[in-house]
Amino acid sequence: MSSVALFMMITTISVVTFVTGFFFWKVLKTPPKEEPDSYSENDDEKR
Repeated sequence: MSSVALFMMITTISVVTFVTGFFFWKVLKTPPKEEPDSYSENDDEKR
């Protein structure tokens, strides 16, 4: 294996690992969205 190929392989693995880790961290740190209130349109109706 040539040194250029080794450099390319290490660079590619590093980039893929970084991007995967970044988005995994982002998913873990993003607060959950509040679900819409499905009864807000029916507040005037009696139950």
